[in-house]
Amino acid sequence: MPSKIPRPLSPRHTRLSEDDNSESKPSSNAFAVLMSSHKENDAWKEATVAEDRNFRPTKQNGGRRKAPFYKVLQGMPIAIDAFRYGTIPGVAAYFLTHAHSDHYTNLSSNWKSGPIYCSEGTANLIIHMLDVDPKWVHSLPLDVPSVIPNTGGVQVTPIEANHCPGSCLFLFEGPQTVNAGDSVYKSPYIGSSRTFRYLHCGDFRASPKHILHPAVKDKRIDHVYLDTTYLDPKYCFPPQPLVISACAELARRIVSGRSVSGQEAHLKGQSRTMTSWLMSQDKAITSSTVEVDASAKVLVVVGTYSIGKERIVKAIAHALNSKVYCDKRKAAILRCQSDPELDALLTSNPLDAVVHVVPLSVITSDRIKEYVDRFKGHFDRAVGFRPTGWTFTQPNGSDTLPSISTILAKSRQRQFTYANLSPTRNSTSTYQLYGVPYSEHSSFFELTCFALSFNWGKMIATVNVGSERSRGRMRRWVEAWEKEKKARLKDAIIPYRTPDYW
Repeated sequence: MPSKIPRPLSPRHTRLSEDDNSESKPSSNAFAVLMSSHKENDAWKEATVAEDRNFRPTKQNGGRRKAPFYKVLQGMPIAIDAFRYGTIPGVAAYFLTHAHSDHYTNLSSNWKSGPIYCSEGTANLIIHMLDVDPKWVHSLPLDVPSVIPNTGGVQVTPIEANHCPGSCLFLFEGPQTVNAGDSVYKSPYIGSSRTFRYLHCGDFRASPKHILHPAVKDKRIDHVYLDTTYLDPKYCFPPQPLVISACAELARRIVSGRSVSGQEAHLKGQSRTMTSWLMSQDKAITSSTVEVDASAKVLVVVGTYSIGKERIVKAIAHALNSKVYCDKRKAAILRCQSDPELDALLTSNPLDAVVHVVPLSVITSDRIKEYVDRFKGHFDRAVGFRPTGWTFTQPNGSDTLPSISTILAKSRQRQFTYANLSPTRNSTSTYQLYGVPYSEHSSFFELTCFALSFNWGKMIATVNVGSERSRGRMRRWVEAWEKEKKARLKDAIIPYRTPDYW
């Protein structure tokens, strides 16, 4: 049975700063009616105007930016990640997928537009970072359906998004009862007895677990609001768990003075020990001075966002049997995440840890030197990891328009180890920097596997939708997924290596 919405969290922070649905056929899909033919372009044009970067609130325009259609669930008084639009007409419940600034824009201590629903971790973060009054904040239990008050019986099931801590997918199930929001395009299903299912992905890293989740498995989803950050075949970066393991192993080898190419040397065509790498990077240094000293104190510095990338930090810390240091502001944010494993690793003394967490912007040749100079006499060298999906580049000669079958075949076979990580060109013998192809958004391959593995009616892009050209490119891939789905066994999930990744 669905649970009741939990009570708002009580204040406990110190602010430092910062069932099968037989009616759900494609032909009767409400959004298909809305977005068919020329109405699709009209609705997107309306959304483009709403998102105009030059918009300034005035009395003439109502004093607020209008919410585009994809921010308000069709036929339901529910908005998701729509705080920048203020009080939206007809909306009774505001959902937040996670605590990244581009999703909570304009949310602050002045919020009074209505109740906010999110995970417990996200609730802790927005109360701490944004000073949102806890009376507005309602935390939801993961994996449990809860009925949302004042929505006409809509229930929601939050699902771990595999993005940053506290991030959620939301599966909404219920009737259409109201045309909420600013869009002029209205639903013809208001008041019908039909149950609609909407899966809002927010930002997520798609995995088989999402498809296998009891709330999703064997159900038809009418609308999927899709994180399309990397909806382009050039972004087929390696699986997240493999990259995390590779970083941990590379850090362990560097700190212990072991080879950093080892049995994967064939990837480079030759064996490359740390000594030979240092010699190739700084030819002015004699061979006697570049020999790796296993007793040298190496500091490992990991760049992160304000929230996110913690899994790499924990893996490296465990590999080095080290505590984790970060400044007070960052530590307070980390402790909001209700992660006992991470809490046990944190220390307030930078000299007690060989793993330090810094902003991503610090992992540059100039800034990492400034950072390490604070600890002169304690650390002899530093290794910096810069984990971001934008680090990944396709090999030369890659097909920019591969077939779906080619994407599935090539990406499923891809492996990734520490030997795939190479120091950047601006690295030196003292400061070695590694760009890590790690993202907490789905790769194109993962989006493809996700789209082909369950029953859905309409995919609605939520990222990179600002231009008709971009939307057109993404729409063509969605159409390719639809065509491929029809050619496959109904509801057959794409084979996966583990439940964690395809």
